[in-house]
Amino acid sequence: MPVRQNWKTIFFNRYLRYRIIYDIHYTMTCLIIDDNPIARATLSQLASQVKDLNVICEYCNAIDAYNHLQAEEVDLIFLDIEMPEMSGLELTRNLRNKGTIIVFTTSKKEYAVEAFELNVADYLVKPVTPARFLQAVSKAREINDSKKEDVQVKADEFIFVRDSSITRRIRFDEILYAEAMGDYVKFYTKAKTYAIHGTLKGAEEKLPSANFIRVHRSYIIAMDKIDTLQEGGLVINGQFLPIADAYRKSLNSRMNIF
Repeated sequence: MPVRQNWKTIFFNRYLRYRIIYDIHYTMTCLIIDDNPIARATLSQLASQVKDLNVICEYCNAIDAYNHLQAEEVDLIFLDIEMPEMSGLELTRNLRNKGTIIVFTTSKKEYAVEAFELNVADYLVKPVTPARFLQAVSKAREINDSKKEDVQVKADEFIFVRDSSITRRIRFDEILYAEAMGDYVKFYTKAKTYAIHGTLKGAEEKLPSANFIRVHRSYIIAMDKIDTLQEGGLVINGQFLPIADAYRKSLNSRMNIF
């Protein structure tokens, strides 16, 4: 008697067939890090059915995985949070400068806020379903593809920002100015505004000082986007922005005024 498949399995298989026929992506190398062997086996089985995922290795602890990543970088990590010796959160903090895409896989929901403050791609709550796994892979794939879209763009010419549930790449030369809004920072471009959870000080540290300058406790502006300088402020793309007295001297010294 044939085994009846549930709707999740049917959806998963149909999606894979569609992608095999119509879709082309860069292959993503990945690690699976989890101290639970059943969880590792589940993720490995799911990953094996996605053609552009290549599982390099599986680890039962974060320290061994960290040592691996010092010798060989990967595109994506499926990472448990609660592990002995070093947690997934601690490993993520130690990898922040590597640009590795991270998807947390955990049985606990209470780490979600802290996880997304670390700018991870997704947060999977166990047991991980095929549909939810594919959704996480799709997010990771978009980030990974965006890194490879334009080989002429150097790593120091853009930043990644989280826009809703998607992490997007923004070129520095697209940014008009940044504005502090409570617990968020808004990045303004001509095409769109991105609201990012964080501080203006954090944004200032990521933006190149040669191109951007703080003009107010609530604003950082792109020097080459200034249209006019007026009494008490400046105009960028038709928008008046105030200049605080504390920042006026440094702005004046940077501007080439005749």
